[in-house]
Amino acid sequence: MKPGRFGAALSAVALLSACGGGGGGGGGSTPSPTPIGSAPTPSPSPAPTATCSLRARQDWVAGQMREWYLFPEALPASLDPAPFASVQDYIDALTATARSQRRDRFFTYLTSIKEENAFYQSGSSAGFGIRLSYDSAGRRLIVTEAFEKAPALGAGIDRGTEILAIGTSEGNLRNVSDIFAAEGAQGVQAALGPSTVGTSRTLRISNAAGTRVVTVTKTEFEIDPVSTRYGTRIIDDGGKRVGYVNLRTFISTANPALRQAFADFKAQGVTEVIVDFRYNGGGLVSVAELMGDLMGGNRTTSEVFSHTTFRAEKASNNTTRNFRPQSESIAPAKIAFIGTGGSASASELVINSFIPYLRANAALIGTNTYGKPVGQIALDREQCDDRLRVVAFRTENASRQGDYYDGLASKVEASCQAGDDLTRQLGDPQEGSTRQALDFLAGRSCTRISTGISAQSARDTERRDLLSPDRPNTAQREVPGFF
Repeated sequence: MKPGRFGAALSAVALLSACGGGGGGGGGSTPSPTPIGSAPTPSPSPAPTATCSLRARQDWVAGQMREWYLFPEALPASLDPAPFASVQDYIDALTATARSQRRDRFFTYLTSIKEENAFYQSGSSAGFGIRLSYDSAGRRLIVTEAFEKAPALGAGIDRGTEILAIGTSEGNLRNVSDIFAAEGAQGVQAALGPSTVGTSRTLRISNAAGTRVVTVTKTEFEIDPVSTRYGTRIIDDGGKRVGYVNLRTFISTANPALRQAFADFKAQGVTEVIVDFRYNGGGLVSVAELMGDLMGGNRTTSEVFSHTTFRAEKASNNTTRNFRPQSESIAPAKIAFIGTGGSASASELVINSFIPYLRANAALIGTNTYGKPVGQIALDREQCDDRLRVVAFRTENASRQGDYYDGLASKVEASCQAGDDLTRQLGDPQEGSTRQALDFLAGRSCTRISTGISAQSARDTERRDLLSPDRPNTAQREVPGFF
């Protein structure tokens, strides 16, 4: 499950993520998708006459959209591709009606097969290795998260670090506030440079260690989907053991870490869990299903985790996924899901799937989620390195609830407002959202998350947005705010 381009608010908007695998298509011929959640399969050999001209690629996209798009009634009867300068511009025009109805908010797009495979298989991407948020009113740029194995953390840049100035050398540093004033968030993104290995930037930063100037160079590295520093822990809350797990993104390399985390919870007798999805834009359905299984120790194989439904003509692809308890599974009595507007797609799938079973014992903590109950399949044209991620299915829980285009806050029976405290590390028992999650699990009262403002326009009290390019790469789609 996955989207496209727009600024992602921490409590409102997100770049969502890819759910599902797909079938390949070469020269316009597309076999049925492989089971949702599988890795994308290679495309068949291209036809000898296939070309990669702009018009040929646009025509191929139009054919796939008319065959697979979940909302065929929203597609224009005809649309001349000639006026559009890129394939993506043409896709955006094809999906304009569904977008106006909030059903496809840039969720359908074209990407690179090679780039996407590298990310989903290993989390491979190029960057400084930080997740950035900004306060447009205050004209501030702040790090919400820093990834292990990446250059930024090695330079002393971590959660809560403020970037005060950006340049290519110390001699041409520009104040971030000045860039915001003159060029807005897009100017800040441009100042950080392209997502290519070897791109260097000199930064003036401020954090607990003081204010200093550092130079950081973008490298290729693998994002750990579960942080080795704070991704999982058992919190002692007044003598009660509470499991905490923070999942950054749903990629296949998350599976071993998730299994180990829940094995540890099981060994410690944990029956209450905090699942931190606050910046998780989604990812592979298969990983979401595993996460459900690991929290489904008291579920049976006849109980439904989720339903996947295609449009009527493609109903033969519909599936129902039941729980499959694992040797590491626990049977939680209560779960606190931490979410924001940056929580979407596969994250929402997991939360939604537990509503029919835990009801008021499953709570959303933080702010409203993004609202993406649909997912994409991958349709490939290998000779052009084109992968069309087309919205082709919807997901529903065991109660057939799946209409949460404005987020899950109005669907969950319990919720608690909470802030995102950048002065403390994720998983710290005193961090705002983690503390509120612990309070919910302990039965203490809270203020319910407001649903009066849509997920796309709401903002948290700090009014911080995740910094996201107009044309994000795969890592930036799946890890909102990534640079």
